[in-house]
Amino acid sequence: MRSSGPTAPRPRRRSGREPLAVGVRVIAGRFGGRTLVAPRGRATRPTGDRVREALFSILGSVDGARVLDLFAGSGALAIEALSRGASEATLVDSSAAAIAAIRRNLESIDATADVRRQRATAFLEQARNDARQYDLVFLDPPYQAAGDLGRALSAALPPVLAPGARVVTESDRRAVLQLELPLLDERRYGDTLIRIHDSR
Repeated sequence: MRSSGPTAPRPRRRSGREPLAVGVRVIAGRFGGRTLVAPRGRATRPTGDRVREALFSILGSVDGARVLDLFAGSGALAIEALSRGASEATLVDSSAAAIAAIRRNLESIDATADVRRQRATAFLEQARNDARQYDLVFLDPPYQAAGDLGRALSAALPPVLAPGARVVTESDRRAVLQLELPLLDERRYGDTLIRIHDSR
């Protein structure tokens, strides 16, 4: 006779596309201290706490900024900007896993943003056609792809940059993302190279 008692639940199978907590946190502002998640695997590489803290110290006030985060990954850069007073943010990534992580992060901090699953260059073309403009743009592509993206991004970015906009790039120092925009500042943190460009 079979027992009618409770049976142990089957372990839930984890999907490779499921977000995984990685200990990345919001540094400062209204969401400061909150933990964010990123997709499992090595395709997404969230900008570390130390680098983000240094970057936003260099940027200074982002109050009221319209932010675009291309290759957004976990969304950590745009979320940091929102936490510090940015008025709006658009987060773009071609990965379904990244988009799932971004939506989960925004929901966990009760923040709203425009989230798009799209290739960066396709989004920039659409944004240009819609006459959208941004005050602060983050570009943090996969390190292995950064060296090949400079020319296409340099051509696609200017129409969506507001007067006085700044463009922040993150890449490996051995495969630098080269933009044809005036360079305002450059900092190196280990093998990570941060560049801040002017819009014109």
